[in-house]
Order: sequence, then structure tokens, then C-alpha cells
Amino acid sequence: MLKQRHQLFVTLLAVSDAVVIASACAAAWTYRRDAVEGFLPDLSTPGGAREAVLQSLLFFAVPTGVASMHVFSLYHAWRDRRLTTEFRQIFNASIATIVSLIVLLWALGPGLVGVWDASPPARVAGLHLDAVRLQLAILAGALPIALAVERGVFRLALRTVRRRGWNLRHVAVVGTGRLGRIACRTLDRNAWTGIHVAYFVHHTDHGAQPGAVIGRPVLGNVTQINSILEHHPVDAVYIALPNARSSLIPDLLRRLERFPLDVRIIPDVPPRFSPLNTVVNELEGMPILSIRESPIGGLGGAAKRVIDAFGSVLGLIVFAVPMLLIALLIRLSGPGPVIFRQKRVSLGGEEFDILKFRTMHHVEDETAPPFGAAAWTTRDDPRITPLGRLLRRTSLDELPQLFNVLAGDMSLVGPRPERPELIARFREDWRGYMLRQHVKAGITGWAQVNGHRGDTSLRKRIQHDLFYIRHWSLGFDLKILWLTLFRGFVHRNAH
Repeated sequence: MLKQRHQLFVTLLAVSDAVVIASACAAAWTYRRDAVEGFLPDLSTPGGAREAVLQSLLFFAVPTGVASMHVFSLYHAWRDRRLTTEFRQIFNASIATIVSLIVLLWALGPGLVGVWDASPPARVAGLHLDAVRLQLAILAGALPIALAVERGVFRLALRTVRRRGWNLRHVAVVGTGRLGRIACRTLDRNAWTGIHVAYFVHHTDHGAQPGAVIGRPVLGNVTQINSILEHHPVDAVYIALPNARSSLIPDLLRRLERFPLDVRIIPDVPPRFSPLNTVVNELEGMPILSIRESPIGGLGGAAKRVIDAFGSVLGLIVFAVPMLLIALLIRLSGPGPVIFRQKRVSLGGEEFDILKFRTMHHVEDETAPPFGAAAWTTRDDPRITPLGRLLRRTSLDELPQLFNVLAGDMSLVGPRPERPELIARFREDWRGYMLRQHVKAGITGWAQVNGHRGDTSLRKRIQHDLFYIRHWSLGFDLKILWLTLFRGFVHRNAH
């Protein structure tokens, strides 16, 4: 019954997507006609209706768009995936749709879609744009937004329905230990997914078997799973075996091949290993479970680098005069170099020379008192000059790091880089500290815009840095850059 209901939902969703795509095409065509020709054809006549259908690209965009949504797995079950993941796939499908339309128009020619060759160029914001390009540009912006809004509303409606106990997907959890209980509680907390744990299957065939776990019955052990599934069918099985019983998984998978249900394995990874971005890959049929990997690989990392290069050049242009003035004041304030260089650690443990405006008194031996061994600066630190105190409070001493970003040693956004000698100390005392090096060090970061900078709690800084790495996206970077304008320059913990 649930399988048929899922197929019905997929059909309704595809029809809804088609309506949204058609609406976006109609909106883009209407704007283009109003901006270029200044009038709409008479839709009550056969010629006008035909012209509207052809020029709005409905016949091409709707099937292409629905096919792209299918290619990007947007008609699969998304109950246990985040909404942001679905939005990212919608954006990818929209781009694929626009590119396909461009290729079709180039290959088939404009003659199939009306009288575009006779359309005058449109004037937008003082620029003269070709009518076809204007319409496609509007469609490229409207399509992902419209589809994201539609899917968001659809998800909210489904959440409401599922929280009332409708449209549920019943599952069995194999494993009654700690991991199985965690799986059940996690699914219970996320009731909006519509996944309901119907019962448990004990992971051993000897010893005492609990009668119930977290209010769900235990219907037997793994040796009885065939009989259990035949008499108590479910839609999916979650295998949550402890590491000590992981040898049972191959035989268990063979048993489950007899049943038309989804199977998911929850690995028993101790929390101390702090998984960042768990991803399953495949190499010549061999599955590879990635527990830790840098989130900024591939196209996302390339886009982040483009933003870094553009942002650093823009920043150097904007702050060119203040930087020259600060350099002059430092030169006049006393002996010593204007730019202070120090070894720091960035992506993958690679060391680089960080650039900062000098804010401390210049000495030949930095290990001599009152400078001493490696340590963070503190409030009222005697090493800081009066001008340096002002620069630190306003974070203007960090401006030369724009050159580090331009050179590729740093990023605009990321965990703050630390000194090698401090890392050698922290890596032994603070679990998860080295995971910060899965991304490039940054000028600003999630910890900094939340006030964790200077001589503040290292635990809080690590927590915020790891949160940033786990949830990294270009949108998150832009959010941090925006918050930096208000929280990043002047802060009570900046000293």
C-alpha cells in the first residue's frame, strides 16, 4: 500500500513541478514581451496562443526540467535527508535545464520558436540585451527560486501530515544495543520524516532477549529475521549492530535479499572520532565509507577559491588608503618592520607566513622576557604598543592577510590559523582540534563572529569551527562575511 502511495506522491510532485516550470517560463516570456515589444499577443486567437506557447519555451522547458529533476534524484524518497540538500539539487537541475534549452535553441534554430530574429534588443539598466538572452536570464533566476518555494511548501505540508500519524514509513531496527537505541531515538525526534520504528530485532542469538526497547517490541533475534519479516512486513530495515557483531552483516544482507525493502546500515563509529562529512563512494564496485574528508573539494571548493580571489582583490582596493596610512603610522611609531611575519598552519597542516601589521614592540629575541614562550595575547599585554592596541581592537592589523588570501595560503572564511608550537600542544589535549585543518584557515570565521576570539574559551572556538566545517556551504561563507561587517571588526574580546 505504501509503495503505491509513494508512486502517487511522485506523480503528483512531477505534475506540480511541471506546473511551476511552465509558470516560470510564462513569467519570463511575459516580462520579455513587455520589456521588448511592449505588448502581449491576443491569446484568444489561435495565432496568438500558438505564439505564446512557442516563444515561452513550454514544450521544451517542461519535459527537460522534469527530466533534470529525475536525473538529480529529486523524485526519490527524501525522508532522512536535509532540506538544504534538496535545494542544492534543485539548483543543479535548474542549471541543467537552462543549459539544455540553450543547446536546443542553438541546434534547432530560432525559427521553431517564433519571430525572435525580428525582436529589437531590450534596454535594461542602461544595457542593450538580446531578447532571447533576456528571457533565458530571467528564467535562470526564476526557475530555481520557484521550484525551491514549491518543494519547501510541499515539505511543510508533509511534515504536518506525518506529525499527525499519516503517510508513515514503518521500519525495523536490527540491534537492541546502544547504537540501535540511538537510531530509534533519532528517528523519533525527527518525526517530520514520517519514519516510524515498528519493532526491534535482537542482534544476538544467545543470552537474554529484552521484551521491549524504548516502547517497541523485540520480535526475535537475527536468526529469525526471515520469519519476522514475513509475518510483520516493513518498508525498510536499519542495521545498527555494534562493532563486536559486525561479522553478522554479510549473512544478514543475504537474508534481506529475499525481501523487497530498503536496507540501511548505521556504522558504529565512536563519538571520539568526530565524523565530519560521512560519504559513501564506490571504486570498481568496492564501497568506501568516508568518515572524514574536506568539505571544500570539487566544484564547491573551486567556487570558494574564486570568491576568495575576487574578495581579496576587492578588499585590497577598498582598504588601500587605510593600509598605507597604517603602514606610515607604524613606521613613525618606532623601530621595527611594518609587516610582522609569523609561521602559521593552514589546510592539511601546511605552514605559511602570515602577514599582519606589527602591533608589538620590536625585539631581536622574542623568547626573552616579557615576551616569553608561545602564548596568546591577553588584555593589557605589555608587549603591545599604543598604536597596536588600537589596531587590534579594530582588527585592522589583520588587513595584510588579504595578500595571504590572494596567494592561496588562506581563505576569507575559515578557522583562524594557529602557530605550529601551539598546535603541537593542543592536538594532545583537545579532541577534534586537528579537524580544523580540513579547510583553509580564514581571516574571519564562525567562531569570530560569535565572539570567540582572543584569549577566550578554546573549547567554544573548536565547537564553532567544527560546526562550520560540518555545515560548510557557499551560503554559510557569505553569511559569515556579512556578519563580519557588524561583529568582526570591533569586539570586546579583540585585544
